[in-house]
Amino acid sequence: MKQSRTLIPTLREMPADAEIKSHQFLLRAGFIRQVASGVYTYMPLAKRVLDKIENIIREEMENAGAAELLMPALQPAELWQESGRWHTYGDELMRLRDRHGRGFALGATHEEVITSLVNDDVQSYKKMPLTLYQIQTKFRDEQRPRFGLLRGREFIMKDAYSFHTSEESLDEVYQKIYKAYTNIFTRCELDFRAVLADSGAIGGKDTQEFMVLSDIGEDTIVYSDTSDYAANLEMAEAPQNYDKPTDIEKELVKVETPAQKSIEEVSRFLNSHPGHCIKSLVFKADDEYVMILVRGDHEVNDIKVKNGLNAKIVELAEHVEIEHLLECPIGSLGPINLNEKMKVYADHAVKALANAICGANEDGYHYMNVQPCRDFTVDKYMDFRFIKEGDPSPDGKGKVQFARGIEVGHIFKLGKTYSEAMGASYLDVNGRSQSYIMGCYGIGVSRTLSAVAEQFNDENGLVWPVNIAPYHIHVIPVNTKDEAQSYLAEELYELFKSNRYEVLLDDRSERPGVKFKDSDLIGLPVRITVGKKANDGIVEVKVRKTGEMFEVTKDEILPMLAKILQEA
Repeated sequence: MKQSRTLIPTLREMPADAEIKSHQFLLRAGFIRQVASGVYTYMPLAKRVLDKIENIIREEMENAGAAELLMPALQPAELWQESGRWHTYGDELMRLRDRHGRGFALGATHEEVITSLVNDDVQSYKKMPLTLYQIQTKFRDEQRPRFGLLRGREFIMKDAYSFHTSEESLDEVYQKIYKAYTNIFTRCELDFRAVLADSGAIGGKDTQEFMVLSDIGEDTIVYSDTSDYAANLEMAEAPQNYDKPTDIEKELVKVETPAQKSIEEVSRFLNSHPGHCIKSLVFKADDEYVMILVRGDHEVNDIKVKNGLNAKIVELAEHVEIEHLLECPIGSLGPINLNEKMKVYADHAVKALANAICGANEDGYHYMNVQPCRDFTVDKYMDFRFIKEGDPSPDGKGKVQFARGIEVGHIFKLGKTYSEAMGASYLDVNGRSQSYIMGCYGIGVSRTLSAVAEQFNDENGLVWPVNIAPYHIHVIPVNTKDEAQSYLAEELYELFKSNRYEVLLDDRSERPGVKFKDSDLIGLPVRITVGKKANDGIVEVKVRKTGEMFEVTKDEILPMLAKILQEA
């Protein structure tokens, strides 16, 4: 492609609203342009990268036995109502009505559509296992779109769905997709980890995220310093066994703590430590209010609360609700003499406390010398807290450390979550009706492009891996008015194309400095400069990744290119 015939609007200045490198460089190098908050146009260079990522995905999904289809982005509300998600998915679901008043949603995901489709067309066990996928634009009304393509309201996604007659069949396909995803992100040359995760609004169980390691990642990855254990912070299991202090049990004492509300304030006021306090929080789990207890130096993990209580929606109770229920402000909440109707659940660490401190359910008062088993009853002890850096690894090997990550892929075992809710079934070998067992597998395609840009850049611009670079080679004649330079540049351009290289020829009448800056911004693997030695058939080759530069004759260029691109 000749640069004068395409659209690559590079920018000299750093965009003011771009917070991270990938967003900055994708804008500056002319890969994307914002249309509205969280909505972008993919310019010609970005489209080429997206196509290559999608082709890698298609190859690996086909190898895993999946067939591609394309479902509508516009989905009738009835399907979401049938699954129960129309009201539970949240404000991220973009909803609209047609001229007849019929409700629709712009597809944030396609579990409902695919379940309905397969239910209509696959009635026999003989057609399973069946795995179908699509690559399509998705829509989510993000409250705060940010980081360019990493958190947008319109994005490109690959979503796949598998249908099975047994858990064993689901497990087998799940592992095939896991391998396909590993291959996809490896071929994109990303530094990533597969981690245990929560299924969120999708539902189901047994799920893993593929996380690209990055300091700007919005998710925290927990990993062992001595094994291959890795999990999302929300799902990493905290220790269950704690050594209980050998302190002599003291008599329960109620003490005045005027104007002391937080754990830090109360512990300081009573000359104690936050780890000796009990933090009491009231949650609304679906339609029931419950009290969750954790140690004062720990934080409640609401995902674990939701999963532990098998609730669909869990959220902290409002101050007004708490004061109405317990007639007490939140700064003095505690489990002693609590309303009998409210269930109490506690993290394992609470059970090991002795002579602890907790709220007295009376404004300005706390209890000291609290013994969990003596002074109050817990309905059940579970893992309710976030694991902390330095805690023992859940697999028993080493201690955990934290890293930041960008989620680019997610695989789920949905089980019968959607098939039972939507009455989707097939006839088994005995002619009996059975609900499909399902799996779900997603990749953020546009997010992967951004994640690659985040990992592959330097102070001058992007540095694309060969496999997904928009072009392999950037040919730059220094002076397009010089006949020898223009002729050699055109000759090399045709030579590279005939040898199946993808090449961008900068035929613009721009100053050399502008061309070189643009070339570094765009970040193609190899730059070939045609300059003053064009009459001698000599050009300068620069490897973008390493910065290495050398001169070669046009007769030496092809074997050298093959070697450079193979090693890049």
